[in-house]
Amino acid sequence: MNYRHYVIAGVAVLIVMVYIIRLFMLQITSDDYKKSADSNAFLKKIEYPSRGVISDRNGKLLVYNQPAYDIMVVVNEARNRLDTLDFCKALNITREEFDRRMETIMDRSKNPGYSRFTQQLFMSQLSETDFSVFQEKMFRFPGFYIQRRSIRQYQYPFAAHVLGDVAEVSPADIEEDDYYQPGDYIGKLGVERSYEKQLRGEKGIQILLRDAHGRVQGRYQNGRFDRRPVAGKDLTLGLDANLQALGERLMEGKIGSIVAIEPKTGEVLCMVSSPSYDPRMMVGRQRSKSHRQLSQNVWKPLLNRSIMGQYPPGSTFKTTQGLTFMTEGIIHPTHTLYPCAHGFNYKGLHVGCHGHAAPLALVPALSTSCNGYFCWGLYYMIGAKSKYGSVQNAMNRWRDYMVSMGFGYRLGIDLPGEKRGLIPNAQFYDKAYKGSWNGLTIISIAIGQGEVNATPLQIANLGATIANRGWYYVPHVVKAIQGEHLDTLYTRKHHSMASREAYDYVVQGMRASALGGTCHELAKYDFMACGKTGTAQNRGHDHSVFMGFAPMDNPKIAVAVYVENGGWGATYGVPIGGLIMEQYIHGKLSEASQRKAEELQNRHIAYGTTSR
Repeated sequence: MNYRHYVIAGVAVLIVMVYIIRLFMLQITSDDYKKSADSNAFLKKIEYPSRGVISDRNGKLLVYNQPAYDIMVVVNEARNRLDTLDFCKALNITREEFDRRMETIMDRSKNPGYSRFTQQLFMSQLSETDFSVFQEKMFRFPGFYIQRRSIRQYQYPFAAHVLGDVAEVSPADIEEDDYYQPGDYIGKLGVERSYEKQLRGEKGIQILLRDAHGRVQGRYQNGRFDRRPVAGKDLTLGLDANLQALGERLMEGKIGSIVAIEPKTGEVLCMVSSPSYDPRMMVGRQRSKSHRQLSQNVWKPLLNRSIMGQYPPGSTFKTTQGLTFMTEGIIHPTHTLYPCAHGFNYKGLHVGCHGHAAPLALVPALSTSCNGYFCWGLYYMIGAKSKYGSVQNAMNRWRDYMVSMGFGYRLGIDLPGEKRGLIPNAQFYDKAYKGSWNGLTIISIAIGQGEVNATPLQIANLGATIANRGWYYVPHVVKAIQGEHLDTLYTRKHHSMASREAYDYVVQGMRASALGGTCHELAKYDFMACGKTGTAQNRGHDHSVFMGFAPMDNPKIAVAVYVENGGWGATYGVPIGGLIMEQYIHGKLSEASQRKAEELQNRHIAYGTTSR
């Protein structure tokens, strides 16, 4: 009997404990009822800030905002109270589309921030017309609200790779930064991505008080707890819009890149990657379709070849060799010791060269782009065991010079996706040749071939470094940020290992090339242009390359041109580079240059259909 008494008492105690625990969970640990109560009393409305606008170096507006409207839904208010057919008709969508959108909203795997008590994005970026139609009928649709925001507009059909675009956040974006919630927008590419935190601003919030029927009665405590949005910061780019437009015209029907830099600041004046696309394609609800089409295009227009293309620099690289060999004492600039019998010939190895007088000193060797001269220089440097102790030490010393000139690693430009190129070192060749190699084995790197790879940005930066006679700023697209200083990465000088005397001789060689060498077309300009051609070997037709700067003694622009399968450097590289220099220095082209620009614009290269 006593046993039954204890059992009944124990069951009673257990029931009481279950109720106590449940009450504790409901009132203390769970916020479901609090959320429900708050959602009945308050409507927290996010106010989105205006995104910062983007202008070119001359104040010309490139990117701005225009109004757009999102439809938001509070699921707890809309459920079982909505005339779905009437709603779908008002938005011109199907019932299936309505169901699919609601399922996505309530799927926590796709929408990790979901709450049935807070506003969720139902449809984004309504046009002004669609918004007007829906607003007239919105009183019929409980739980649905209009959220005003802005969308990006791009003023011109160029500079897509630099400017980038804005799109809806992904789950990864939300997880990475709690600033975002589903339906927000974030920079995806280009400057929009790199400077997202400066451009996006700070959200505001408006707390509205509702009655028992859900009707908004006004601001809670007269807006005491509201927070106004803070607009994003405006950006001024180093780009010259007119120069960018000319560059994209000149690269029509061609694959490749143009990069121009202001040597004294490191500001990027133009950055062309071809083929390109109109950035206005990536605005609004058409973005997903446009992005899919571009990503499936065999010519890869989404690829920014200026910073992602990794190419052999060809004979533009001979400038780095002259700088290295002279500083290291391997050559004397006035000595004419190295033969060139239509190329470098030694122990059965032949590296061809076009016909010219030989032997040559450094300046005419650069002017004529002599392969033999620079191959002999590398051969003697790598083989100088009395100076370096081993081929490995000599190779790593050579590598250090190349790195100091901005090759082999990412420069650090303020755009996403930059590639590093390749500058080999001793360990690279020890692994490739099992420790048995010498200067002859790697001779082609002396003329910018073989294992050496560089981006067009790195080649343009080489031009800026030579223009400055031995130093450079890390190239950067953004010139100024409203109310904020640039990162010190872009305001700190980087010095090359080569001597000032060596740079002076290389500049003379590049000027001689413009006056009567491989860049002789530059001689017609009234500014003192300096240049170096490159014809980079390729499995198909060779690539046309140019690197130069102007004016010689007060450099304002350094430029690199890379045209895939364009043949000789003088065929495309030099004339395009010259026009870019003239446009920037004079602010316009002469009549003769305008005719030349039209000719180059209409001169298309026939490429195969293989993927690039």
